[in-house]
Amino acid sequence: MTTDGGGWTVIQRRMDGTVNFYRPWRHYKSGFGEADGEHWLGLEFIHMMSSRRPHELLVEMEDFEGGKASARYSSFSVGSECDGYRLTVSGFTDGGAGDSLAHHNSMKFSTFDKDQDPDTRNCAKLYLGAFWYNSCHNANPNGVYRWGADSTLFAVGVAWFHWKGHDYF
Repeated sequence: MTTDGGGWTVIQRRMDGTVNFYRPWRHYKSGFGEADGEHWLGLEFIHMMSSRRPHELLVEMEDFEGGKASARYSSFSVGSECDGYRLTVSGFTDGGAGDSLAHHNSMKFSTFDKDQDPDTRNCAKLYLGAFWYNSCHNANPNGVYRWGADSTLFAVGVAWFHWKGHDYF
């Protein structure tokens, strides 16, 4: 990735819905997709990478009309598998997207077959995704790709609430 002079590792990319992100735990642990297309790097690799030294997180988004926004976090890490790949983020800088990750800070990663969120429901099943859910989400970047505004199923699909709400992507 070449943003801000390069040196970024892309841990997740959604572009066109060609890769199904509604997957089991083992896929999120090891990663899937292709580096030059839609992909998830893998929780184990993200943990190993982020536990060695401090990392920043940059979330870049583009809507279907070509509008762009970002959210940046000066500190980002993912814990080990024995701690549920717990997310730690802080130091938010707004690039127009708003802070939809604060709600997910300190949460464990959940998939439809490994529910680790504090909600009594299985948020991954309910919202067709996988993420660091917390009663359930303000961000759901691994949700079903819905091709634009669609309010037929509340909050199901890719979402970054503080930019486009629950029913846009």
